[in-house]
Amino acid sequence: MDDFTTRTYGTSALDNRPLFGETSARDRIINLIVGGLTSLLVIVTIISSFVFPNVPPKPVNVFLAICIVMICASVIILIFWYRQGDLEPKFRNLIYFILFSIVMLCLCANLYFHDVGK
Repeated sequence: MDDFTTRTYGTSALDNRPLFGETSARDRIINLIVGGLTSLLVIVTIISSFVFPNVPPKPVNVFLAICIVMICASVIILIFWYRQGDLEPKFRNLIYFILFSIVMLCLCANLYFHDVGK
C-alpha cells in the first residue's frame, strides 16, 4: 500500500486521507466487519419475523421486516454510489450512521418478535 502520510492535497497540513477510489487496508477491514455484522443481523431479523412467535407469521412482523429491507436497499445504493466515486468521502459517516440505525432497528425488532419484556 502507498504511504498516505506524505500527501498534502494542496493544503499546508499533512493529510492521510486517501483520494477517491483508494482505500487503505484498515478501511477495507472496517467496512467488511461492519457490513458483515449488519448483514447477519438483518438476515436473522428477517428469518425471525417469519418464524417467531409461531409458524404462521404475524402481519406486523412481516411488515417490520419489509421496512428494514427497504432501508437496507437505500443503504446499498448509497454504498454503490460511494464506491463508484459519485459521493464525497464525508458520506461515509452518513453510511455508518444509517448502518448503526439499522442495527438498532433490528435489535428492537428481534426483541419484539421474541416477546422480551412481557
